[in-house]
Amino acid sequence: MVVDDHPMWREGVSRDLSAAGYDVVATSGEGRQAVRIAAAARPDVVILDLQLPDVSGVEVIHGLQTEVPGVRVLMLSASGEQQDVLDAMKAGATGYLLKSAAQAEFLDAVSRTAAGDTVFTPGLAGLVLGEFRRLATAPPAGPDDAAPKLTERETEVLRLVAKGLSYRQIAERLVLSHRTVQNHVQNTLGKLQLHNRVELTRYALENGLD
Repeated sequence: MVVDDHPMWREGVSRDLSAAGYDVVATSGEGRQAVRIAAAARPDVVILDLQLPDVSGVEVIHGLQTEVPGVRVLMLSASGEQQDVLDAMKAGATGYLLKSAAQAEFLDAVSRTAAGDTVFTPGLAGLVLGEFRRLATAPPAGPDDAAPKLTERETEVLRLVAKGLSYRQIAERLVLSHRTVQNHVQNTLGKLQLHNRVELTRYALENGLD
């Protein structure tokens, strides 16, 4: 599903997706309408603009998560402002891509989003990782905050997940097998009582690590 208030842009993105073999089940130019349509169309992936005429993209994300649990949202925005990126990721977006991205980069981002990867326009991952590091070094909120204890390797993998790297990229970076990386991620998900990579990234942003 494609949600953007500019008709030419919306139609162009839809054509690119259709030409690449994707089934575009719906389009919309307004946030509230998009949530209603999504509830009926049940898209797997929503390509969402941040700035919409009625409500913000962040509000749309919340609505989509309620109406279509498990939907993956790729933000496609003209804004590369740190707060916009962080707000979208904290709300539950799977990835964030600037509208200046090339067609091949966009289609690759859609493919990775559909697979559950966290995707960023190059450069934006640094913003998210910087926030992660800031939270990780912040003093604990109180003595009762018993954060789950991760191993050094799990922490290392989590940092790379938060940076937006795929399992294969993480495996190459740490000189591990693809399966070993998957095992570390699954162990981390279990310890943190989370369900997927997107929630891991959100955890890194909101809570940090000791």
